[in-house]
Amino acid sequence: MKFSLSWLKYYLETDATIEQVADCLNRIGLEVEGIENPADKLAGFCVAKVLTAVPHPQADKLQVLTVDSGDGNPLQVVCGAPNARAGLVGVFGVEGATVPANGMVLKKTAIRGVESNGMMCSVAELELGDDHDGIIELPADAPIGMAFAEYADANDPVIDVAITPNRQDCMGVMGIARDLAAAGLGTFKPVEVPTIKGSYPCPTEIRTDDPEGCPAFYGRVIRGVKNGPSPDWMQARLKAAGQRPISALVDCTNYLMLACGRPAHAYDLAQLNGAVVARRAKDGEMVTALNGKEYTLTSEMTVIADESGVHDIAGIMGGEHSGCSDDTTDVLLEIAYFTPERIAKTGQALALTSDARSRFERGVDPAFLEDGLALLTDLIVQTCGGVPSEVIRAGQPPLERKTIAYDPARCAALGGINVPADRQRAILESLGFEVAADWAVTVPTWRRDVDGWADIVEEVVRIVGLDNVVSTPLPRADGVAKPTATPQQSLERKVRRAAAARGLNEAINWSFLPQKEADAFGGGIWSLDNPISEDMKVMRPSLLPGLLSAAQRNMDRGASSVRLFEIGRRYLADSERLTAGIVLAGEKTPRGWATGKAAKFDAYDAKAEALALLAAAGVATDGLMVMGEAEDHYHPGQSATLRMGPKNILAAFGTLHPATAKAFDLDGTVIAAEIFLDAIPAKKGTGFMRPAFTPPALQAVTRDFAFLVPDTLAAGDLVRAIRGCDKDNIVAVRLFDRFAGQGVPEGQVSLAIEVALQPSDKSYTDEELKAISDRVVAAASKQGAALRG
Repeated sequence: MKFSLSWLKYYLETDATIEQVADCLNRIGLEVEGIENPADKLAGFCVAKVLTAVPHPQADKLQVLTVDSGDGNPLQVVCGAPNARAGLVGVFGVEGATVPANGMVLKKTAIRGVESNGMMCSVAELELGDDHDGIIELPADAPIGMAFAEYADANDPVIDVAITPNRQDCMGVMGIARDLAAAGLGTFKPVEVPTIKGSYPCPTEIRTDDPEGCPAFYGRVIRGVKNGPSPDWMQARLKAAGQRPISALVDCTNYLMLACGRPAHAYDLAQLNGAVVARRAKDGEMVTALNGKEYTLTSEMTVIADESGVHDIAGIMGGEHSGCSDDTTDVLLEIAYFTPERIAKTGQALALTSDARSRFERGVDPAFLEDGLALLTDLIVQTCGGVPSEVIRAGQPPLERKTIAYDPARCAALGGINVPADRQRAILESLGFEVAADWAVTVPTWRRDVDGWADIVEEVVRIVGLDNVVSTPLPRADGVAKPTATPQQSLERKVRRAAAARGLNEAINWSFLPQKEADAFGGGIWSLDNPISEDMKVMRPSLLPGLLSAAQRNMDRGASSVRLFEIGRRYLADSERLTAGIVLAGEKTPRGWATGKAAKFDAYDAKAEALALLAAAGVATDGLMVMGEAEDHYHPGQSATLRMGPKNILAAFGTLHPATAKAFDLDGTVIAAEIFLDAIPAKKGTGFMRPAFTPPALQAVTRDFAFLVPDTLAAGDLVRAIRGCDKDNIVAVRLFDRFAGQGVPEGQVSLAIEVALQPSDKSYTDEELKAISDRVVAAASKQGAALRG
């Protein structure tokens, strides 16, 4: 919500500066997003006079001007405007000024061989309007050399306030002024509503046939209007609010909406046929809105129609056919109350947003129909002339007001501020609440967000100032504080630190994906009917899509190596699951002197990362089983799973399937891993302290074995079998060589295994070492391995 300081002061009698206004707004819970001063962008532009104008020697459409900018030193300027001529007074941009429309910094240059200093400006170039056919023409008596911002009285700061969905009353400047006055920044000046009597019965029938969607529909006709540009003061206020002035009739309706938070609409009476009715649309009905787009309606939507068809998507946007034009002479004014829920659902279904929708779906003041119509009529009559008819009032707005029993002591109990009862009463009454002697508080019609006594406490506290709430620490027991992190939080921290320590970069992606990306991973179970955008429609079934998109963006920007990880939740049919995802792409190591080639990532790198993170999570990785059956987004034969038992899958890793990589525009081999943290068995806490480190007293012994095994045997199965054959003595088993070729029978491979033995209280004897070796060979033979001679 944008508005100028002068507009605010129309409803608020105050001497406060824009900074004081901003501070007060933040203090009472209306967040200020920014402050703009239109004069800032006009710095370097002044009133200047064209002394001479002659044709450019090298271009038919250009002229060479001599311009007096008031410093007694006329400058030569090349100009292409058709209205440039000697004697014209306009706006001149000096060297170093920045053109607001395009950000161009003016400097001395040569145009078609002729030196040009600065620039004579058009309305569009200074962002003062859309006219760019010629340069600005000012009155002949405009003071030469005066800063244009000063001449145009553009030193009127604009403030931008973020209005939360519950504060529908602050969707107009008058409502914000009321809040500021209650906070002590000045005196509230509510708008004066004129009494306008109709000169004749309204010639158009008005009714509502959809009381659920449109409980009340007020209207009247004004005959004999003359449409054209709106007054300068109105245009200035609309521009400050970010609205483009269109015509007097349209501008008056927009002005009422921005000033009082009350949307309205004006129809060209000549384009209407018969009664004007608020009704439900028929399935399949079509309407072309003012934005030029055609919309297909359903019976769940409210429209304004006549006997010819639909003219207006009620509460959201008017129709193109019946909008006002320069030829309009008779208008029908519409001010209605639309049910917020109906407006919200219609806007969502049509993916159509507008200023009117943003107000109606929050809930406008149902008691402001009569006053709003009178204000709009007065604006149009003053601006465009015309004679108004009597008012037709169809339906009845919901005017019931809530009354809440309130105890002033609750302010200190809930809000943390001890505010005297009489001060609380004054605050509430200044905000429009009625407070009885027994503290029964009646809520004003424009505050549908106030529902109970806690909301009344909030009103008092925010006006007193949220910054006045004293920070009170929670009580703390003596001694060392116990940890507050849950086991799951501790697990996340351990895995996150381990991943970062291994050189992976953390990514934080949205939990929502485009449908196309979710489909590449089997499709998402949960999707939104009303997403913020189509790129955030489906809740992610995996963390990999987000990581792959991030990898693709980095690779497109020239990154030679991408190492990303993310810890978050994936959303499945039964629940959300805590998961860690890893993506490796590009070069593992850059080109080196040994080979002259860059090393690439492979599936074993993904396995190493998965095992490292599982180890950090407290999993005994030596006992994990490596099995196939990774999901379809992995490359068959170049991927696997890590399991604790045949059914409990702790991780999946490997090369991404080429089709999956292609779906994300990734070239080359892409490696990925997923660690399913929710599948890790929980362990009971063992206290704060780690056990003391007790290194073994005796040195370890290593023995190497070479086995001939079928080439179909997984080396991990052999390693696991050897590790389990003597748990008292064998502390580590490692595969260090795989050989196939000369000397190895066809269909077999040679696997070299290193076995580490750790004596406890005495060194091994030869007999004990032989017994352990025999157990190793026996265990290997059960896997189909034979000791190689």
